[in-house]
Amino acid sequence: MTDLIDLTLLATTFTTLFVIMDPPGTVPVFLALTSTMTARQRRTAARQATVVAFGVILAFTLFGQYILDFLHISVPALQLAGGLLLLLVAMELLTGKAEEPQPSGSGVNVALVPLGTPLLAGPGAIVAAMLAVQEGGDSVAGWAAIGLALIGIHLVLWASMRFAGVIHRVLGDGGTTLVTRIAGLLLAAIAMQLMVDAVFAFIDLEF
Repeated sequence: MTDLIDLTLLATTFTTLFVIMDPPGTVPVFLALTSTMTARQRRTAARQATVVAFGVILAFTLFGQYILDFLHISVPALQLAGGLLLLLVAMELLTGKAEEPQPSGSGVNVALVPLGTPLLAGPGAIVAAMLAVQEGGDSVAGWAAIGLALIGIHLVLWASMRFAGVIHRVLGDGGTTLVTRIAGLLLAAIAMQLMVDAVFAFIDLEF
């Protein structure tokens, strides 16, 4: 088995992505962004967000360094942009704007943006996947481990969103609102940390 799959890389990649993408923490954000949807629409949104996140991370896993080099974009720049986007989403959660109904046909599909990206397939997850490729991308066992880790974490993400309605029924409207505000605060802190790390990374590159 170890000849076919790098188990150490599989474990470290999956664990890193789990911590960064935070499936349990996705539940209140998902509930807030889909608060006006029916149960069927939520199931569809969960599937779409998972597919989009998987596609984005897979694309950067395979071609990320080439894309950044071609566009002359540094990893800290990507991280700073992602942090700004997450901060905007966090402000919407804190102020309750994410829970307001959007006019039909006038808003974007929240399953694509911001759920699929940058919430799930954010700069942290993208960079983690790219680093995993640098570590084990020179062998078949390494690629197999990375592939299984990506599939595994996205299955967990899908399950957490798919059954978010059950959690909503347990918490009720008041509990869901409270958890959503807390999630917004934590998401704002994560966004600020991403931007601070990006600034220090820029300084290191310059000096």
